[in-house]
Amino acid sequence: MTSAAAERAASLLIKYREARALTERLCEPLATEDYVVQSMPDASPVKWHLAHTTWFFETFLLGPHEPAFRPYDDSFAYLHNSYYETMGARHPRARRGMLTRPTVDQVYSYRASVDDRIAELLSTELAERNDLLDVVELGVNHEQQHQELLLTDLQHLLHQNPLRASLIGPAPSPSSPGPTLELIEHGGGLFEIGHDEDGFSFDSEGPRHRVHLEPFAVSSALVTAGEYLEFIEAGGYSRPELWLSDGWAAVQREGWQSPLYWERVGGSWQRFSLYGMLALDPHAPVAHVSYYEADAYARFKESRLPTEPEWEVLARELSSDGQFVDGGVLVPVAPPSGSGFAGSVWTWTASPYSPYPGFMPAAGAVGEYNGKFMVNQMVLRGGSCFTSASHVRPTYRNFFPPDARWQVTGIRLARR
Repeated sequence: MTSAAAERAASLLIKYREARALTERLCEPLATEDYVVQSMPDASPVKWHLAHTTWFFETFLLGPHEPAFRPYDDSFAYLHNSYYETMGARHPRARRGMLTRPTVDQVYSYRASVDDRIAELLSTELAERNDLLDVVELGVNHEQQHQELLLTDLQHLLHQNPLRASLIGPAPSPSSPGPTLELIEHGGGLFEIGHDEDGFSFDSEGPRHRVHLEPFAVSSALVTAGEYLEFIEAGGYSRPELWLSDGWAAVQREGWQSPLYWERVGGSWQRFSLYGMLALDPHAPVAHVSYYEADAYARFKESRLPTEPEWEVLARELSSDGQFVDGGVLVPVAPPSGSGFAGSVWTWTASPYSPYPGFMPAAGAVGEYNGKFMVNQMVLRGGSCFTSASHVRPTYRNFFPPDARWQVTGIRLARR
């Protein structure tokens, strides 16, 4: 093995082990019962996340590259495939919570077996192949995405229980008031956006291309819970003129009166978090709002949401790490310190999730990772308190349907 290949293989093995260990460390507070239940079709049980990320490595790394490959269990491909049509039939997503078997212990044994086999694979001459190492890197980033989903799915699951139990503690102190909100003016012009740097990126972050921006302004801080409360108290959820037609239909259908996890308790507002119920922190960024709610709030403030090119151009110019000054960290739902997560809330943009000019999905099943979801989704930028720190970069394109609220999503305002 060449020295460069050996160095990359060794580095990726470290990242692999760190990512896999963090996933399991996030599960340490759980009881066995917490691993199995599915709270809604859009969320998955913790046990399924643990098994699916393992299936990803087994299928896309060991399958094509391991000599004399045999799957750990022939039934796992059907149970733990997520949406890869080219990999065969799969268990219905909405019924993942019915899978009491394999057991939690069996899933952890599956993870350990695949981990050992990947470590062995990366010690062979096969690790000289960049195509193999590229799949390791993709798999590590895939695992990190599922760490975020695991936490948000857990929060949604625990919220279904009237006990409002906490998962972690002690509860954090309330946020301090942030700086005075200002509009950051930008003169517009011709710019390039998209990933063009060293380091990993998902395929949808490129190709790099030019965009023309008219002059615009973006708020210097995220909208806070206290500011959003003004929208509620002004009857924002009962004023159809503030809402897109589909958004107003969602309000009527779902009975929305506040962000997800907000509750009126004894005349005051509280919100549910992984710390259990906490008093609403008026200085923390508002979180768990849909695109529809973000857009309605922007209209209420005679503003709009930023487009993703505006967000990326300004993020690159304002900070070396691509993040705006966000006016406070969303501590009420943050995981334990030292977990490797950073950020505040994902920022909804006004941009639909669509391919950049010249985008072409990769060949084979891996090409299903992003491209086929480029419809009926809105782009979010930045990162949240549950996002892996290595994913917080100016070009990362997160995406969810406009009515999604269980992710840690917030609002930043813009004006033309």
